[in-house]
Amino acid sequence: MRRAAALAAAACLLVSAAVASGPAASGQAPADDWPTWTKDLVGSRYAAGETQITPENVNGLKLKWAWRYPSQTGAPHSQPAVIGDTVYFGGSDGKYRAADAKTGKLKWEFDLSSVGSGFTQVRDGASVSDGKVFFGDTRGYLYAVDQASGKLAWAEQIEPFPSATLTSSPIVYEGRVYVGVSSGENMQGQNYPCCKFRGHVDARDIKTGKLDWRYYTVPEPQQDGTWPNGVPRYGPSGAGVWSSPVIDPTTKTLYVGTGQNYSGSGGHYDSVLALNAATGEERWTRKMTDVDTWRRLCTSKSPEDQKFCPNLGDGTALDYDLGATPNVFTAGGRRLVGVGQKLGVYHVLDAATGEIVWQRQFSKPMPGGGLSGIQWGTSYDGKNLYIATYMGNPGTLYAVDPATGHVNWETANPADGCTTGGAAKYPNVCRLGHPPAVTTSPGIVWEGSLDGKFRAYSSETGKVLWAFDTITDIPAVNGGTGQGSALAGGGGAVVANGMVYVLTGDTFVNYPNTKGQVMLAFGH
Repeated sequence: MRRAAALAAAACLLVSAAVASGPAASGQAPADDWPTWTKDLVGSRYAAGETQITPENVNGLKLKWAWRYPSQTGAPHSQPAVIGDTVYFGGSDGKYRAADAKTGKLKWEFDLSSVGSGFTQVRDGASVSDGKVFFGDTRGYLYAVDQASGKLAWAEQIEPFPSATLTSSPIVYEGRVYVGVSSGENMQGQNYPCCKFRGHVDARDIKTGKLDWRYYTVPEPQQDGTWPNGVPRYGPSGAGVWSSPVIDPTTKTLYVGTGQNYSGSGGHYDSVLALNAATGEERWTRKMTDVDTWRRLCTSKSPEDQKFCPNLGDGTALDYDLGATPNVFTAGGRRLVGVGQKLGVYHVLDAATGEIVWQRQFSKPMPGGGLSGIQWGTSYDGKNLYIATYMGNPGTLYAVDPATGHVNWETANPADGCTTGGAAKYPNVCRLGHPPAVTTSPGIVWEGSLDGKFRAYSSETGKVLWAFDTITDIPAVNGGTGQGSALAGGGGAVVANGMVYVLTGDTFVNYPNTKGQVMLAFGH
């Protein structure tokens, strides 16, 4: 469904004056704040205005405070946002909070159970703009709460489909909040009539939450026969939008990646979308993997289950999502958009046409899921792209020339990651890889590992400048003692106003934890 766009109500606070190139090109956030998942409109994840933490003093960072999440609710994945003296963050316990950025003292708390019914979690990062905090939940709701008080301004269930979820973090621009929707429908078993979910991107009015336009990634699913047990089969379906959109304000174009097909064939799965931000109309689309139909039963070793994955035999049950958030930048005299894929390839396309400019393989894909690839997001500091691979045996951090794809340096996850610190107690669990999105600040690249270490690297050489072992008991400002774990995916480090914030808890590595995982805040 698409509707003609209404005139924008107000200019987004994220946009500053235009510059010639680099991450600040008409999309730079206020220098000291981190108001949205991507830091700015163009997806740089670069804290350009950070002056208090430098390569020379980063080794002096100390843990200032930690927030503990209830152990029974699972790992946290809601990357915080920081505006001035306040940090905003969601939780696996169905709460959204604002706290003092320097001390962790709670300012307000919003309980998502006050809207709708059923248990829910916040697994996206917020955008803070126009006096509101925008975020989603795992029931398909999008919320706007008052930035100062936490009082609900509006909530809309933008996708009522069972198992619909918002892991796509919203972004705000010219009076609209943009967000993608995905679903876990493909995780159902043999008796489920797979599949009917359609991924989509919504643009909604920031004042009311009402739909302005919607772009569906696949056509309306139709029944096209039955599965081997007689259960109806539908398609095409899927192509969920797991990642966060970015916007190039110079052309008013929204860019986002999509996930794999669930059943049938057709639609914009495993694709980069370039949409008119005002209307939702296609400027261009580019499919990066031609055939990719995957559901959970494709990973089963049961011959009966495998009958429900008809493309398993021909090797096209891949799960090669474009789950990472794009970067928009200027290099080699061209405006470009780059995005990583679970395949392990980073793609760079002409931002105006979708033409492939360069592609580079950074890790070998794992069978039936791409967990070795590029998962959540990359960073651009005006000089290099910084790309990290997940379970890349080991995961590796790269600094890459944005114009050519030439690798300027690479640093593998340190080999002693599983034999030192808290991870050494769990040799059968520990892995060497990078779940979080990459973050940069001047001279520093920030990345966390499955080995439980959070590290700062030199952006010039790739050398490790500082590391903190999170697999330990950590006193929490909200009471009790939490425990660190593998660093969390779904987001990455946030650098703002002389502080660094990061989440522990990766769902693919299960270090024993009965105390509750934590958000960590570091400073001098």
